[in-house]
Amino acid sequence: MSESKLAGQFFDAAIGLLQRVRDEEAGNVAAAGTAIADAVAAGGRLFAFGAGHSSLAAQDVVYRAGGLALMNLLAVPGTVGVDVTPATLGSALERVDGLAGAVLDSSPARPGDVLVIVSLSGRNSLPVEMAMNARALGLKVIGVTSLAYTSTTKSRHVSGTFLRDHCDIVLDSKIATGDAELTHPAIEAPFAPASTVVTSALMQAMMAAAAESLAERGIEPPLLRSGNVDGGHEWNGRVLEEYGDRIFFRR
Repeated sequence: MSESKLAGQFFDAAIGLLQRVRDEEAGNVAAAGTAIADAVAAGGRLFAFGAGHSSLAAQDVVYRAGGLALMNLLAVPGTVGVDVTPATLGSALERVDGLAGAVLDSSPARPGDVLVIVSLSGRNSLPVEMAMNARALGLKVIGVTSLAYTSTTKSRHVSGTFLRDHCDIVLDSKIATGDAELTHPAIEAPFAPASTVVTSALMQAMMAAAAESLAERGIEPPLLRSGNVDGGHEWNGRVLEEYGDRIFFRR
């Protein structure tokens, strides 16, 4: 079977973006990892938030084999994915004012905790207000976004600001506005988005940096193992029990 030229071009584009974030965001990734490790060491809790497809990268670090057990998903009903009907409802809710404050006020988040907010454009009301409210509550906010949108689009928040403007640490995914890496003369719309690949990689790199920072302090990172390897369930049971007061996806 012959190879697809466009498929190869997509892999090349994704690899190029991964190389860019590895080289250009190394300092920010390390800073984010240190902030997460600081919270873990101080008895704090970790949260991740994303809406729509940005939620995929947030979910990727929650209850994940090889991931930190303390990372909890901060979910806004109706915006977590495309499991609502109509699927466009999630996009509409991202533009509604007031949701972020209501979710944070009813969440277990408290001062000193860390919230990672994933939003490709960073322009909608929900992620902007999530960051603003979280910082007002005393949380440290890490934003994972594309800074390209700040120069090519307008904010949809009344303040005119973007997610990047309300974060303690920002990781730039380098994704171009529109999130489509390929074009073709016979195809009208650009296609092949790479934001999930790159953003998920940034999230996992951040987690690796956090584990490294904890190990350097002599603290065993509270990591989960795969339940599909021998001893995995027993290991996870011990971790979940030891850190149960900081894990909210388990009742």
